[in-house]
Amino acid sequence: MATRSTLVIKVTAGADAPERCSQAFTVASVAAASGTRVSLWLTGESAWFALPGRAAEFELPHAAPLPDLVEAVRASGGRITLCTQCAARRGIEEKDVTEGVRIAGAQVFVSEIMPEGVQALVY
Repeated sequence: MATRSTLVIKVTAGADAPERCSQAFTVASVAAASGTRVSLWLTGESAWFALPGRAAEFELPHAAPLPDLVEAVRASGGRITLCTQCAARRGIEEKDVTEGVRIAGAQVFVSEIMPEGVQALVY
């Protein structure tokens, strides 16, 4: 039996660069729907999407709603991680984030992207 491939996506953009942000979430959801194991990292301005309701505030014409894309990642068993430093810079604490979002740092990111068979993308 073949092992599932893994895609780790680091999103650095939020409402400040909506097309880049939407592309990252879209690629994550399409990969998840295709059976790829997905780990989605929220960094920079995308850190705000770790908070309840914030993804629903994001709008981009002709793009799928962010909450739907996030749900597609979750439904496939994908993991969503908020960067430790990004959270701290924004005053976001563990108690604030949406259920199922973990907070972790660079060491965990590097441990996820280094194994053979893992592809990492940064948006």
